[in-house]
Amino acid sequence: MNDNIKYEMDMKMEPSSPPEKDRNMYSRCSSAGSIHTPTSSAHNSEDEEDSGDNKSSTMSYKERRREAHTQAEQKRRDAIKKGYDSLQELVPTCQQTDASGYKLSKASVLQKSIDYIGYLQQNKKKLEEERASLQKEVMALRIIKKNYEHMLQHQQTSPGRTEARLSDDVKFQVFKAIMDEMFVTFEQLPMSDFAELTSGVIPWLEEHCKPHLLRDVVNRMLAHITANCTADSGAPDLGNREMN
Repeated sequence: MNDNIKYEMDMKMEPSSPPEKDRNMYSRCSSAGSIHTPTSSAHNSEDEEDSGDNKSSTMSYKERRREAHTQAEQKRRDAIKKGYDSLQELVPTCQQTDASGYKLSKASVLQKSIDYIGYLQQNKKKLEEERASLQKEVMALRIIKKNYEHMLQHQQTSPGRTEARLSDDVKFQVFKAIMDEMFVTFEQLPMSDFAELTSGVIPWLEEHCKPHLLRDVVNRMLAHITANCTADSGAPDLGNREMN
């Protein structure tokens, strides 16, 4: 009885081992697993190579884009620098350095260029005004020249009495008397500068050089000179030359 109980206790304490058939099966599975392991390693290596190629291609594309962007940005900066250098050469006030001796900044170059353009515009406007004034003066001189040519042509073509011709001295006296009469009002014009003079001459011409006023002045001067010359028997009769 005691032997049976001891035997059963020994059987419980010993670990059960798998049968021989099961051990053989485990061995085959293990062998089969070891056979397929190189194939899976090869597949993993190919996948890693493909992944590496894709990453390399992606990095190469990004690098090319970065390089192209860098070159474009450098060209843009070079063009801007060249433009500032050309502008600094063209503007006289930008050709010297500032008070500290350093090269002018881009902001200073732009500001000096703006100021110089404003100066040129003012100078252009002034020159245009002077040109317009000179054109008017030339036009007036041409009209006067044309009138004198007509007067000279008329005197040469229309015969007159030789005894009625005036001497140069009498003509000068008549001209001087007329100019003295006109100068009385002309002297009152402001003459501090050319602009003020020109602004006053036009109203003076409109007021004192009207045809009927000039005719009255000439007739009055002719009568005055005639009265002074009556004592001279050889003096011409200027009263008959009164302007109509």
